[in-house]
Amino acid sequence: MSPTTPRVSVLIPAHNEAGNVSELIARTAQAFTSLGVAGELVFVDDGSSDGTADRVAELQPDHPWLRLIRHRRNRGLTAALRSGFRAARGDYVLFLPADLESHPDEDIPKLFEALDGGLDVVAGWRQGRADGKELASAIYNGVSRRLFDVRVHDANWIKGFRREVIAALPPLRSDWHRFLIHIAADQGFKVGEVVTTWYPRKAGRSHFGFGRIPISLLDVLVIRFLLTFSQAPMRFFGGLGMGSLLVSGLVFIFLGYLWFFQQQTQKRPIFWTALVLALAGLLFFLVGFLAELIVAQGDRLTDLEERLADAE
Repeated sequence: MSPTTPRVSVLIPAHNEAGNVSELIARTAQAFTSLGVAGELVFVDDGSSDGTADRVAELQPDHPWLRLIRHRRNRGLTAALRSGFRAARGDYVLFLPADLESHPDEDIPKLFEALDGGLDVVAGWRQGRADGKELASAIYNGVSRRLFDVRVHDANWIKGFRREVIAALPPLRSDWHRFLIHIAADQGFKVGEVVTTWYPRKAGRSHFGFGRIPISLLDVLVIRFLLTFSQAPMRFFGGLGMGSLLVSGLVFIFLGYLWFFQQQTQKRPIFWTALVLALAGLLFFLVGFLAELIVAQGDRLTDLEERLADAE
């Protein structure tokens, strides 16, 4: 471990990337040399079975800034990032993949300079990509730009953060690594992007599957909901409740009109539908009140944590 507190921490999660380790570390060393600042590489081995961690450990004596974190089993990219974020000590934290589709000697200086120039969060924008995932990525980024006010072209690629951004992130759930930029932007941090070059993988294989596309789209909707209504859930559930009760009330008025003025028998299917809508509206209000209580308790816990931190 370097005796000097690093200015920049490079975080690289990896699963079965032994064939890329040597070049990855060598290119990272070149980046630190070109920047002329103290840096560290936090390598998170996420339960690899091909000797990835062993290969990193072999290179540690030659690189005192190289740190290794091991997961006993594969826990996923979000869990790997959580481990890396906790271990990173730099003022800037950069996230790069282990597959060498991003070259650290080129992209670390780009991300660093963007953060040093005033951005809080910076994303890489891949140029020349040809890995067969362009359509899926375009759909994901298109949906993200429509649902969030984040004007970046490649939200699920390499990223850089100031330390205060990492500290402000909420606890990350499974696969939420894709939404770090969205969450940071919602909290008011300044977000930008830099153009980067995509390179084909030399060793190992991609862990991407097209089965993740519908899951990712569902996660996008969940994040949008949480960012919009997590602090005021009654606005969402109360709105649904008011809408249900309004429609139910109009239907009952219509049925009353038919009964009293048209002398028509009750339309039982319509009647039961209106009744179900009324009950659903009341349930939405109840859920909204319960959600407000949960949010209030969460705010109290947050306030308590901040007071304890200030006291320390």
